[in-house]
Parts: sequence; structure tokens; C-alpha cells
Amino acid sequence: MIERASALPCDTDVQPGDPCALMYTSGTTGRPKGALRSHEGNTLIALATALEMGFTRNDTALLVMPMCHANSLYFSHTFTHLGAACVVDDRKNFDPEALLATLSREKVTFTSLVPTHYIMMLGLPDALKAQYDVSAVEKLMISSAPARKDTKLAILDHFRNGKLYELYGSTEAGWVTLLRPDEQIDKLGSVGREWVGSGAIRLLDAEGNEVADGEVGELYSRTPYVFDGYWKNPEKTAEAFHGAWCSVGDMARRDADGYITLIDRKSNMIISGGENVYPLEVESILGAHPQIKDVAVIGVPHDKWGEAVEAVVVLHAGQQASEREILDWCRPRMAGFKRPQAVRFVDDPQMPRTATGKILHRVLRERLVTPTEH
Repeated sequence: MIERASALPCDTDVQPGDPCALMYTSGTTGRPKGALRSHEGNTLIALATALEMGFTRNDTALLVMPMCHANSLYFSHTFTHLGAACVVDDRKNFDPEALLATLSREKVTFTSLVPTHYIMMLGLPDALKAQYDVSAVEKLMISSAPARKDTKLAILDHFRNGKLYELYGSTEAGWVTLLRPDEQIDKLGSVGREWVGSGAIRLLDAEGNEVADGEVGELYSRTPYVFDGYWKNPEKTAEAFHGAWCSVGDMARRDADGYITLIDRKSNMIISGGENVYPLEVESILGAHPQIKDVAVIGVPHDKWGEAVEAVVVLHAGQQASEREILDWCRPRMAGFKRPQAVRFVDDPQMPRTATGKILHRVLRERLVTPTEH
């Protein structure tokens, strides 16, 4: 492409509001939708990222997530705007040792990973990890799924010169909140407060009224780099906005200090006996069980309760746990209506995920709930 291209400047007149990218959502709650983003929006998010994170042209980023994903695309825009270097991991499957080798060889100063990536990398033998010099890494991002305290502490222990950040954002709204390095343990479980330039956040009930601190509401944000709407889908575009405020259907809670904790996707909510159960809350507690590597909580049809809570569990290699043991472990740790009524064990490959590691609850329900259960 470079060899065939003209050396003359392009004479196309591109305006700030013109479409820059058509980015497809992950499809965790239904069919993926094409989100139109403008040149102005993508430039603003690049500059806001450089300002918030303190990036300069001397940085080197390693992009691990697929380039179609907002995470890699937005960070790549930031680094190219600055004139800094981007290293792209082009492997089809994640290789934790290859990641360490790349961080060392390219003197990478920043990368962004999901918790599963960090867990796989930190799970390598200590002698193997010690072969790779990661002292150049100054900033690390973790996102897309909840991260446990032990995972964060292990990241900081291995990357001695690195500061850890955790963000919440979406293809549509861009970056919304950030949990900064000095808040990682004190505000564990939170995704932080507003990202610089993100404007404000509102948590609304079903009638569009703001909820009080400590109550769950649908998260709406107002950012200067919000998307322009879904491609050829005016109905879904209208659903995404409440005036100038944008939502992707995430439910959240805000504390008295203004920190946001994600509860779950609105579409994942389980209604059992008239009570709202948010799978992410239950998954966060179950994830602390020492034998559990990964877990997804889904609602299955129930004659009496409407839906019953069921946990789909992946155990750590070589570990064993019975359904009764896990159910008993849950008993003192969560309210009765939130506790799983059943546990189903699966192997890791059976857990459906997006390209960035998010569990597809919708697909899991379709796979595991038989027609006779509907």
C-alpha cells in the first residue's frame, strides 16, 4: 500500500465532524452495532488521554487487544497524535511469555490488558519471568472486567517501576471514569471518578430520575467525544441517549466520595422472586473462592421464583471443589436471594468470550438452558 501510494498530499477536505471510524460493539447483549465516531471525537479523546495519563512522544505503547476494539484504537490514536511509538502484538492467541519478551525487547513504557492477561502472565514460573527486564514499564492499564486485590498487588510487585490504572469506558462514550494509582487498593472494586474532560455522570432510575448515593441506577455520561449514533439504526441510537447524556446499559452505584462501582449490564439482570440480582456482584464474591479461576452467573427459568441464580464455574488447574462446598461458602457472604441455587462446572474453553475476554452471558444462557427449561 505504501509503495503504490502517491507522494503528494491528499486533497480531500476532511471536516472535524466527518466520520473517522465505524466501530462495532462487542455484542455482549445482542447483535453488534456499528458506532460512528468523528475525527473531532477521536482527536479529543486522544488529547484527553495524553493529558490524563501524562504520555509524551518518548513513550512506547504495546497494543495487545484487537485493533478493532476501542481500547487499542483509542490508545493508538493518542500515541500517533503525540508522535510516539506503537508496538502491535499480531499473534492470534495471547502468549504470556511472548508478551514479557516484547515488553523487554521494545522497552515498552505502557500497555493495557484485561485481568485474564495479567493472571496468565503472572502465573508463569518465577525463574521464567525473571529472564525478562520490564523495568521500562511506567504505566499499566487494567480494564474490561473486575480485578481482584491479589491480582493488583501481584501486578505492582512484578512491575516495580509501574503505576496501575483502571478505566471504564465504551465504544460509544469513550473514556468515562478512571481509578488512579493511589486509589487502587483503598477503592478496590470501584472504577474511579470522572476521566479528565468526560464532563459528568448521572445515575438514573427507570423513570429518568437521579438516584441517591448508594443506590443503583443506569449510568449516563456526557463527554465531548461521544459517538454520533449507530450506523443505519436510529431506534438504537435514540435508546442510547437521554438528551445529551449517553448510556450503554450499565448499572452502577456512586458512593459519597463520588466513586463509581459498576454493578452489571442492565440486560444481564436476574429477577428472582421479585428481587433484582446483578450477576457481577455475585461473581465478584465467588471470584474470591480459592479454587475458582473464573465464574459467570446467569438466570435460569424457575417455576416458583421466575428465575433462579446459577453459577457457571471454571476451577484452577488441578483444583477440586463440589457444588455443595461452593454453595456453603456463599451462605455467609451474600443475601439469600443473591446466592446461587446451583453450580455448573465447565472447562475454560467452554466459557464464551469476546475477543477482549469479556464473558458472553447471553451466549452462555443459550448454551446451557435447554428448551425444556424455557
